[in-house]
Amino acid sequence: MIVSKLFKFSILLSILSLFTVPLTANAATELTVFAAASTTESMNMIAEAYKKSTPDVKILFNFDSSGTLKTQIENGAYCDVYISAGQKQMNQLDIKADPKINTKKLDFLAEGTRFNLVSNKVVLIVPKGHNPKGIKDFKDAVTDKVGIISLGNLDVPVGLYSKEIYESLDLWDKLKSMNKISYASTVKVVLSQVAEGAADCGLVFRTDAATSKAVDVVAEAPQGSHRPIAYPAAIMKETKNMEAAAAFVKFLKGPECEKIFNSIGFSVIGK
Repeated sequence: MIVSKLFKFSILLSILSLFTVPLTANAATELTVFAAASTTESMNMIAEAYKKSTPDVKILFNFDSSGTLKTQIENGAYCDVYISAGQKQMNQLDIKADPKINTKKLDFLAEGTRFNLVSNKVVLIVPKGHNPKGIKDFKDAVTDKVGIISLGNLDVPVGLYSKEIYESLDLWDKLKSMNKISYASTVKVVLSQVAEGAADCGLVFRTDAATSKAVDVVAEAPQGSHRPIAYPAAIMKETKNMEAAAAFVKFLKGPECEKIFNSIGFSVIGK
């Protein structure tokens, strides 16, 4: 009788285990990472690498312009880690930043987590194999070689850098007055406009050009023509997964991610 009861109890435990195992397997931690559009390819590769070493953490990305991501965070969107393509957008969320930039006194960054992840360069691109007028210099934008030039909006990091470049060449006001600029909401839209031939040329980050087979790079921005390009990253103060977020940020700083960033065309800051 006792043996029979034990046998029935063991069967009951076995049945219950069928239901409890999937629950354990599905209890993965989810990290929401807001990342600048220009990091799309590298961050997707990094997520795949991280999955192999840390399978119990799932990375959920939100890719968009740094300005749009900043606004979403400010308006209450949940985010564990924010990676911007420009300092301005991160500064606007950082209580320690210049109050002339963080005019709303926003305080979204977890103490001591902000750092500069990678750097980039701005390049001039044309459609792949189609450059009949021989565009080869940033100054060509104000000549008859260019009918339409695609630039990022001025609330997008690549747009701000583009403006600085043409200001340094003393050509910004002239370029604006010529009605040649097609403004784009993200650097990926600039890339698409040029790749599809909707624009004769455009300014993008070197890493974006490197991931496209539909454009050619004809020039790099002149040395000193814009502020240094650094991508700041930080953990958000309101994260519900501080330990997991910190572990992911540590991984971002590691040698495996350095190889991935370098393969796309980024330079790891401090290396």
